[in-house]
Amino acid sequence: MHRTTNRSSPYMLLLIAPVAWAALLLFTRFIAPEGILAFALFFLILSVALTSTLAPVAYFTGSRIFSSQRYRATARHALRQGGLLTLIVVLNLILLALHSWSIFTAIVIVVAALVLEILSLARKA
Repeated sequence: MHRTTNRSSPYMLLLIAPVAWAALLLFTRFIAPEGILAFALFFLILSVALTSTLAPVAYFTGSRIFSSQRYRATARHALRQGGLLTLIVVLNLILLALHSWSIFTAIVIVVAALVLEILSLARKA
């Protein structure tokens, strides 16, 4: 069995990202936005596309900008950060689709994600 290394994971996500964006494009082109299943599949495909796009960005940004020994970017941390950013975007879009979005809920979602990231970084140290 092929074992993925820390260095190859972001590159694998870079290969998944265009496929996920193409799937989202095809889904929005051919599936009518009617019913809960269509919305659930849309947000699922969007989550995969955003995570596979944002995790490599977080990895390369972390490894280039924060190149100190104190913060070492790993694929696991980048995947977590990409997932948190995806969660922020998707939760706000779901609330917007339900006509329940407000600036207060957006701020609460961002603060919750920041708290999760800080707790994760504190646990690492």
